[in-house]
Amino acid sequence: MPETQESRRERRKRAAKQRSFWKELPILIGIAIVLALLIKTFLVQAFSIPSNSMQNTLQQGDRVLVDKLTPWFGAEPERGEVVVFHDPGGWLGDSPESEGGLGTAVQNALSWIGLMPSAEDQDLIKRVIAIGGDEVACAENGLVTVNGETLDESDYLFPGNTPCGDRPFGPITIPDGELWVMGDHRQDSLDSRFHQNLSGGTVPVSEVVGRAVVIAWPVGRWSTLPVPDGYGAVGDAAAAALSPAALGVAGALPLVLWRRRRLLDRAVAAAADQGPRAAGPAAPEPEGERESGAERRG
Repeated sequence: MPETQESRRERRKRAAKQRSFWKELPILIGIAIVLALLIKTFLVQAFSIPSNSMQNTLQQGDRVLVDKLTPWFGAEPERGEVVVFHDPGGWLGDSPESEGGLGTAVQNALSWIGLMPSAEDQDLIKRVIAIGGDEVACAENGLVTVNGETLDESDYLFPGNTPCGDRPFGPITIPDGELWVMGDHRQDSLDSRFHQNLSGGTVPVSEVVGRAVVIAWPVGRWSTLPVPDGYGAVGDAAAAALSPAALGVAGALPLVLWRRRRLLDRAVAAAADQGPRAAGPAAPEPEGERESGAERRG
């Protein structure tokens, strides 16, 4: 049966649509890569948990999403946050050598656009215990204290661990722009306690990649990573130092105002009492003046 003109037209349309899709596919892939790079650079980035140092909060092999947006607006890590940071120097040793092969090439490509963590990145993940200006300490078999306040770590400390029974420290004053970090699995975490010979064990804020906010993989472990309630009782070091003086001023101010009011009332009463005495009795009007006044009125 001969092909009609209409059927030929439909066939050409289908072929044109197929050619159009294959022409647009590279553009779509390019747009997707650009968007992924922008998201990785400015919004969020995926990281893999390489060890057990953050158990039970994080398990080895978990994938977390790290917030990279808020640091662009000047936000700095706070106490209790779980953060990813670059090795400040000497914490991880030498960078692992790449094994090569197709698998490494695929991982490098996916990590470049932010879909997988890089196998060569020298990054760590810990919890922020103290920030610049804080005083942190932990006596043997005792609890961690920050600015004199005992830290309640029961929400996340690995079962059976002590806060620092195997590695007491402090008191240490954290320099401005630095962080004191520790793993939740204290007996399996080489954190600030073990690197005090390297810049006092602190991590520069400038080395922080961002805050881990979500466990994204595996799906069965999906959850957020909020700041534990125990950090709400910790105040700033400056505020803790000034609080006695502030309470003293607050207590003395009402007394000073009351005393000033009493003195003012006394002064007003004394002035009112002396006024009539100073003026004296009214002088009588001269007789002549009274008569002349009466004549003028008449």
